[in-house]
Amino acid sequence: MMKIAIVTILLFTSLSASAQVALSDSAEVSIITCGPYQEEVYSAFGHTAIRIYDPLNGMDLAFNYGTFVFNSAFYLNFLKGDLLYKLGVSSYAPFRDSYISEERFVHEQVLNFNRNQKQEIYNHLHKNAQPENATYRYDYFYNNCSIKVRDLFIELFGQNLKFNNSYLKGGFTIRDLTRMYLQQQPWGELGIEVCLGLPMDKQLSPFEYMFLPDYTERGFDHATLNGAPIVKRKNIVFEPDQKNSAISIFHPAIVFFLFLVGVIFISLKDWRWRKITKWFDVSIFLIIGFIGLLLFALWAFTAHEAAAKNFNLLWAIPFHVIAALILISRKYAYTLAGYFKVVWILSIITLLLWFFIPQKLNVCLIPLVIALGIRAFLISRLLVKDR
Repeated sequence: MMKIAIVTILLFTSLSASAQVALSDSAEVSIITCGPYQEEVYSAFGHTAIRIYDPLNGMDLAFNYGTFVFNSAFYLNFLKGDLLYKLGVSSYAPFRDSYISEERFVHEQVLNFNRNQKQEIYNHLHKNAQPENATYRYDYFYNNCSIKVRDLFIELFGQNLKFNNSYLKGGFTIRDLTRMYLQQQPWGELGIEVCLGLPMDKQLSPFEYMFLPDYTERGFDHATLNGAPIVKRKNIVFEPDQKNSAISIFHPAIVFFLFLVGVIFISLKDWRWRKITKWFDVSIFLIIGFIGLLLFALWAFTAHEAAAKNFNLLWAIPFHVIAALILISRKYAYTLAGYFKVVWILSIITLLLWFFIPQKLNVCLIPLVIALGIRAFLISRLLVKDR
């Protein structure tokens, strides 16, 4: 599944050395859905794989589109949006047990295929697991492990496979759906929402919800092949106990509110003494400026389509880096008064339009934007006096 951030850490052996076999009448093809794991952002959305089980041939394999080779170039490729994943193959038992060990649910949908159809699926997977075919370009929302599984069956069975999504409410956006899965990871949610832009707010059809493993599972629960239900039976392999998570004091909303309180305190002191706390402002605007540079780079210089048209650049302004460096200089700092006047006016406009901007901005950021506006206002008024 999609990881921002971020990717699966399971590496599986290749099928390249194994010979293609003729499946027996006892063979089964299943979709395996694994639940979220809230310790990491990349695992918060779950996972989807395909199981081929043939007891007469001694075969029990998991075909997994979520594998990759971790090396020194991985992080660079991740930043560029050039993520190459592979169809990996492993024994099913260790694959299953790795998810159970993390208290993640494991559901199996045994699919209703005849022998020829099972053989066709196995042949297709075997061929695509070969080294020359296994690699594909990963996309968080449009070409991930869950979508690859769905599209494999669409490719093989075409119009004979029909998904009935009438039971689902349409109109959710990618952002809406990802927020549902990141409620226990507020910092991960914030990081994703800051780095990704307006494409996250695209309204999806229920069919497109299947970029998430849960929705792929439900999609096949309501799918038919040649008019008959495609799921023959469903096995709940493992279901963990439900755990309630407490809200941490380090939640972004609390941290940014406390930051705002601190900014107000420092600003009142600065106003009283008619002099800015320069080290404080240099630190703040340098950090925010670098965040802005990252957002602009993700938009302009990478293949991350979801990072385009990012309205967070209204407060994370890349020019803050230059302004912060100039602010260090006592000789030239006064020239920034006009710049920071624009900044505090833009902060007010952003706050007034917060809930009307096409991109849904994270509400936890509101205290941060208020704090930036306060400091920008103070700098614009006191900078000349501090000359």
